Amino acid sequence: MSKKQLSRTVNLASYSLESMILELGEATLVDGGGLATITGEHTGRSPKAKYFVRDTMTEETIDWDQNQSITEEEFDEYLKLFIEFSNSHPLIHLQQVSAVRDERYKINIDVYTEFAKHALFARNMLKPRHFNYSNKSETDYTLYHFPSILNEPKVLISISKKIILISGTMYSGEIKKSVFSVLNYHLPLEGILPMHCSVNTDITGRNPAIFFGLSGTGKTTLSSDPTRILLGDDEHGWSDTGLANFEYGCYAKTINLSKKQEPQIWDACHKRFTILENVVSQDKILDFENTSITQNGRASYPLSHIEQSDKKGYIDCHPDNIIMLTCDAFGVLPAVAKLTPKQAVEHFLLGYTAKVAGTENGITEPQATFSPCFGAPFMPLHFEKYADLLLNKIKKHNVQCWLVNTGWTGGPYGTGNRIPLKETRKIIDQILDNTLSKAATNVHKPTELAVPLVKNIDPNLLNPEKGWDSEEEYNKKAEKLMKMFAENKK
Repeated sequence: MSKKQLSRTVNLASYSLESMILELGEATLVDGGGLATITGEHTGRSPKAKYFVRDTMTEETIDWDQNQSITEEEFDEYLKLFIEFSNSHPLIHLQQVSAVRDERYKINIDVYTEFAKHALFARNMLKPRHFNYSNKSETDYTLYHFPSILNEPKVLISISKKIILISGTMYSGEIKKSVFSVLNYHLPLEGILPMHCSVNTDITGRNPAIFFGLSGTGKTTLSSDPTRILLGDDEHGWSDTGLANFEYGCYAKTINLSKKQEPQIWDACHKRFTILENVVSQDKILDFENTSITQNGRASYPLSHIEQSDKKGYIDCHPDNIIMLTCDAFGVLPAVAKLTPKQAVEHFLLGYTAKVAGTENGITEPQATFSPCFGAPFMPLHFEKYADLLLNKIKKHNVQCWLVNTGWTGGPYGTGNRIPLKETRKIIDQILDNTLSKAATNVHKPTELAVPLVKNIDPNLLNPEKGWDSEEEYNKKAEKLMKMFAENKK
């Protein structure tokens, strides 16, 4: 881009962007000052949209069995389209931001967007830095987000050129996940483990806990605890010095959001500068139970909207506990199990959860989903690279590891019941105060998991077969799920 072009792509402050978004009709104002917007056809991430440039730099590093490739020549043709578009468009928005809150490992990114609402999203999710278009040496990556260029979603990443191109979709999540993918390439090569997880600490900023989990398992909900400090809800790095949030904000799911159950997230959704994507509103009132647009309604807000959030975004200490969350819709897994380091890495590589009937066309019963590293679409390197880093860090820092089921009990989805959130919170509390680590364990034979022997947790949650009407039916489901585990472990 020319200097003339940059001079009109100013790094607007949040309040200026907010006014522009409303003036351009890109969103409507809702109760509390948030901005409600619709993303159109694409209301979630497009899993088949992302391609990495295959060149001499990435040929031997990226796992091409798991990632799609594009040639250098093809990428250059797309880049030409994006530059031509930016030079002819009347207004392009620039946000100069950085990812990774720890200054020792940060990556500076210039984000050019076609729409003001996406500029505000970038400002919410990443850390704004001092505007300086004359010194491009400060920029590590350049991201162009121009949805209007292409008719179908494309996310194209050149590691060598350090450029990201996004088009064909208005869904803001593609911005943050493309940045996450880039971090997942570079940081492991420096011995830093990038993680799709949330992290919180006790009130003193110590006793950190890592929460791994796929969408819908409760990662954001359980880490947003009024009695603890939230480091971040989605993306972190684990270095030799400690833990760092990659982001400056949160991108929370809002389906069935409850003020009683999730007060911090509820309050954040009703504050100024929060962007509510595909959340139904009527007369400025948000309706989180209405899924007529999508079940994937989202709220993007700065971490400062969470009162109990860490202001620095990083801590120079290592986790005491790793909690791997799964939503088991088969009703098979115990509500909590203690994992050895080896088992923890196995479940990290499994990345298991289950989709339930009605969430997607064609799903009529619970469907097992496996996403290695709890984020396979964002992991460009071989999965074993991340697993080896995790195992080494668990052993080096003597971290306690746990599997927590937030799914169904007393039967599968449709006949059983979702494990109450208050029961899961009780389990998490007893993990964090070391009650469960001190308890004896018993091997749950159907799943071969070590279940803590404690009296103040419902025994039907610890031994789920006891809550089923038919133990024989439970054993059939358990055998089926364990076979799936075995097949995926191979």
